[in-house]
Amino acid sequence: MKRIRYSKYVPDPAGEMSLEDLLGALSDYLLQSGFEGYGDPMYGDGEQTLDDLRRALEQALLERGILDEEMRERLEQMQMDGTFDELIEKLIERMEQEDYISIDEPHDPSQRSSVGGQTGEAQQAKFEITDKSLDFLGFKTLRDLMGSLGKSSFGRHDTRDLATGIEASGSSRTYEYGDTLNVDITATLSNAIQREGLTLPLNIEYSDLQVHQCEYQSSCATVLMLDCSHSMILYGEDRFTPAKKVAMALSHLIRTQYPGDSLSLILFHDSAEEVPLSQLARVKVGPYYTNTREGLRLAQRILQRQRKDMKQIVMITDGKPSALTLEDGRIYKNAFGLDPLVVSETLQEVSKCKRAGVLINTFMLASDYGLIQFVQKVTEMCRGKAYFTTPYTLGQYLLMDYMSRKTKTIH
Repeated sequence: MKRIRYSKYVPDPAGEMSLEDLLGALSDYLLQSGFEGYGDPMYGDGEQTLDDLRRALEQALLERGILDEEMRERLEQMQMDGTFDELIEKLIERMEQEDYISIDEPHDPSQRSSVGGQTGEAQQAKFEITDKSLDFLGFKTLRDLMGSLGKSSFGRHDTRDLATGIEASGSSRTYEYGDTLNVDITATLSNAIQREGLTLPLNIEYSDLQVHQCEYQSSCATVLMLDCSHSMILYGEDRFTPAKKVAMALSHLIRTQYPGDSLSLILFHDSAEEVPLSQLARVKVGPYYTNTREGLRLAQRILQRQRKDMKQIVMITDGKPSALTLEDGRIYKNAFGLDPLVVSETLQEVSKCKRAGVLINTFMLASDYGLIQFVQKVTEMCRGKAYFTTPYTLGQYLLMDYMSRKTKTIH
């Protein structure tokens, strides 16, 4: 007779924890943008080292409230037993195995340096979050934002124009040359019967054809201009990390729900550069000044390559324009007030956007009087919108504005 031997079940907290919940609790740390250098001990010196990750994990487990009562009691017991550090190491190992992070092991400090034959200093192990983590964080941010908006599902951009297509959502009409043959069978047969009567065979003529109408679903090319000047982390508030989260959520929304749309990312500071969306979570605050004009020029070059029905620039900023790229490549800077040269050159670029049919929507994370004046002028010139918001409400405003195009047509 076969015997089965049972042993006492020993729980493994590291294997039972949800890495998704843990990753969500670590999102502020993983997406850090430079604010960590301003007095928050959790983030150390800003380097993403394993020691910092261990401290962040410990804080997330003990202070963030992501565990149930039973799990918290077990963690307290592990602290008393001295096995809590072992749990942290197992969690890091599991995060690496499941491709949430990649670890860069340091060089062996025992090896001799090439300078003076001395032994090199010990280096700390570093890590990076993977594309899998970025995709999850983008989905989580989008889900949280949509939950706060009361939305459970969303589709493509709908406009008020009707055209023949695949999905029937409007009344049928007489077929015209060039229409998609999405035939309304019932209406077509009814026309033929009314003309000839109920006879067999039933002759259907060209004039009998009726086709379904559907709501015209437009495509949109969006360039997100993200201000990464140093003011985005000054004054005791991190404005850049929430802006990055919103950009990740918008990217996830477009990729999963609006596949016909495109999204490009520009960072503007002393100058401006296009950044791949895959690198968004890794970017940090840059130099000090705000070269809005250079960002608009680069955005226009990107949009010129797009063949979309609608083209728009979404600008997230907390400061007025304070820099300008001169014809010889030098950067002219003036952070004191609204510099007439900087403002005039920037508004000329706004005028070019208007002539090209590019809409500019501005999301302001500050209420500086000079910034308000400048943004009001931009809004008047390009018939865009201006939103005075905070890092906590930025995502709601931006996603609501983006999806409101479901009922609007912009030519």
